[in-house]
Formats: sequence, structure tokens, C-alpha cells
Amino acid sequence: MGEWSFFTNHARALACIADDRDVRIRDIAAALGITERNAFGIVADLTTAGYVLKDKDGRRNRYRIQVHLPLRRGTDRHQTIGELLAVIVDTKAGGDFQQGVDVTA
Repeated sequence: MGEWSFFTNHARALACIADDRDVRIRDIAAALGITERNAFGIVADLTTAGYVLKDKDGRRNRYRIQVHLPLRRGTDRHQTIGELLAVIVDTKAGGDFQQGVDVTA
């Protein structure tokens, strides 16, 4: 049986950003086992959709997640990005995705 995951690469990239708002595209690519070009495209998708805000800090990017936004394809419960991240990000290991959130839209 081939490799597969319960989460898309977009969700996994979002989890990487939630775990470290200063994460580099190179690190996201390595964590997901994809090329840097694909990782860049995924982060661009997330920023274009408004789920992630990108701030320039010198040569680096810092990311803020819009946790109040609903998931892209709604369910009956209308879960938010924050609710998803609360399930998939290990905040006990030092990742506090709430530090980089922006709920002011």
C-alpha cells in the first residue's frame, strides 16, 4: 500500500506555521516531504485565501493565522481554522499557534 495521510499538504503546512510562525519554506518542504516550490505554492494558496497573513521581517517572513475563519469546505458545524489547529498541533511541545493569530480580520 502506498503512502497516504489523513490531512492534505495544505493542512499539514498550516500546522507547521501554527507550530512556528517563523518557519521557512525550506523547513515546511522538508517536514512535508515535498519540493520547496510546492511548499511555496501551498503557502501562497493559504495567504491568497486569507487563512495566513505574511509579514516581512528583514529577509524573513513571519506568519499569522486567521484562526476565526471557517474551514474552506464547510461542514454542518462550521468549524474554524483554530478548532482544527487545536486538534492537530501539539501545544505541549512548545508550539503555541495562538501567539501568531490575528482575529481582527
